[in-house]
Formats: sequence, structure tokens, C-alpha cells
Amino acid sequence: MKSDLYARKWEKFLKRVRPFRFVPFVEFVLAAGSLATGKVHEGSDFDVMVGVRRGRIFTARFFAVVTFEIFGYRRRGADHKGNVADKICLNHFVTEKGYKLKPPYTGTWMELYQSLVLVMGDEEKIKQFFAANDWMNPRRVYKKDGRYIEGNKSFIGRFLEWVFGGRMGDALEGSLKHMQVSRIEEGLDKALGYKGRVFWSDDELEFHPDRSKFEK
Repeated sequence: MKSDLYARKWEKFLKRVRPFRFVPFVEFVLAAGSLATGKVHEGSDFDVMVGVRRGRIFTARFFAVVTFEIFGYRRRGADHKGNVADKICLNHFVTEKGYKLKPPYTGTWMELYQSLVLVMGDEEKIKQFFAANDWMNPRRVYKKDGRYIEGNKSFIGRFLEWVFGGRMGDALEGSLKHMQVSRIEEGLDKALGYKGRVFWSDDELEFHPDRSKFEK
């Protein structure tokens, strides 16, 4: 039986995750981390995995950061442990080509991926996501969860996709990639050193500051 804290955390998360409707090129949003596995405490933040359109991963991340910063819901990398409760942690973005988790496939990753909950987005895409992660045993088959938020992307999200869907968007993606990768590389040694699980490419952005918890 889940605790009252778990129920309260989910209630707050489902309210705070809704601004993804304004973020262009987002195809689905998965609840991850302690919220998905049920191992929450009062100071838990809200981890999400975000599926995005290929060729727009840095654009989607930029608008996600800006959007959740405006709402005051974003967990910043510099936040102290006492200041992260109920903040959205934007630490994992994938395109269709990056759906499959990179090895090693530890017990911790198995537990996490078996627990992921689709809360927004394209249900066909999430079926492809679980099919790509064929390392799971047993294999994960998507079943709609009662916490799934029905509804389409907002007018703002659709408008931004229209504006940045062509050549202008290609140029923006390139600029945002340069800016974000420079900041990642600049801060990597200071913030994470060798202990983090950090990866970036045109198909995946992953920022987990503590690698040790995924090695079990």
C-alpha cells in the first residue's frame, strides 16, 4: 500500500508537469526516479524523461528550461539538497534514435525502466520506446496508466513548432547546441567530475550527477 506522502507527491507532480504542453517538439513525458519507483521522501524532486523530435533536442531542452523556470518549478543544477523538493528535474531527453538505454544494464536501471509512467504525450511513441528497450526482463509492454493526462499540445507549443520546424529552426538548433554543450563541458569537471553519468549527443541528453546509484 502506497503512503499518503506518495499520493501527495503524485498529485503535485501532475499539476507541475502540465507546462510541457507549451514546450515545442516534446513527444512524450515519463515520470521517472523515486516518483516512479515509489521510494519518495519529503525532499524528493520530480525526475522526468522527455521524448523529443529528432533534430530538435537542444531546442526542446532550451524551451523546457525556460518554461519551467518561468513557472518556478525547475530544479537547477546548483540547488542545494534542501531546496529541490517537488522541483522538476530535466535530466534526460531522448529522440527516437536514442530510445534504447546504453549499457551496462544494472538492477537499478531495470527497476527504473520497469517503473516508468507515461503522463503526457504520444502513446504510439512510448510503445516504440519500450520496444527499443528489449534488454528488460520481463519485456515492458505499454499499458495506459490512470495518471495519464489527456489533451493536446497548447497553441503556443504548436505555434513554436511551426516557426522553428524549418531552416530557421535548424539554425536555432545549431546555436543552442553550441551554447549548451559549451556550458556542459565547462561545468562538468567542477560539478560532477568522474562520478556523474553524463552524456550528450544529437539524440540523447543525460545528466545524472551520481553514477554510483546506477551501478548496483
